[in-house]
Amino acid sequence: MTDATLVEKTIDYIREQLEGAEGGHDWFHTQRVFKNTLLIARDEEVDVLVVSLGALLHDVADAKFHGGDESIGPKKAGEFLRSLKVPKKTIAHVVKIVKYSSFKNSLDKKGKGRFTSRELQVVQDADRLDAMGAIGIARAFNYGGYKNRPLYNPDVPPKPNMSKAAYKKSDGPTINHFYEKLLLLKEGMQTATGRKLAEERHQFMLQFLEQFYREWNGQA
Repeated sequence: MTDATLVEKTIDYIREQLEGAEGGHDWFHTQRVFKNTLLIARDEEVDVLVVSLGALLHDVADAKFHGGDESIGPKKAGEFLRSLKVPKKTIAHVVKIVKYSSFKNSLDKKGKGRFTSRELQVVQDADRLDAMGAIGIARAFNYGGYKNRPLYNPDVPPKPNMSKAAYKKSDGPTINHFYEKLLLLKEGMQTATGRKLAEERHQFMLQFLEQFYREWNGQA
């Protein structure tokens, strides 16, 4: 089976798996991450098949929609790739990307350094770009609405620098999420293309927050 056929079959599989998913973590999110991944990969020495499959499968079973169980996604990714008889070495690499790509895993100081690869870094940058800028803002408020969270509550301050466990339990207003994740992403970019694209998106989020607070406070 050619690499192109593997990618097409993976696209078909993930579209089926994410049918009816929450709007910020649906097929269109995965599609954008896939496109970002290919864009970043142009300037990186990486296995294009590995980053393609990693990007497409990174949210096959997002833990936040499966009771916090982080084992389901990697397991499903591995089972699917084995069904296509993908080489074992490729499967192992992709499964690790699925396991470690999430932002919350960067907060796990004990687990830091357990696995890294340039392919993982490319997919992480691609995924995090989709949590920034106009799309990132839209996704944040979509998920906040999905969880019935307030837009903003000045009496509930953000909690930056949370541990992984605290982050997973966080249920604060959506505006807090900017300070707890979205505005932290720019400094964590690991590729030149990721850093370049993140800069504009970061500035857009700052402009949005400035406008938000003016409107919230009834200022001209």
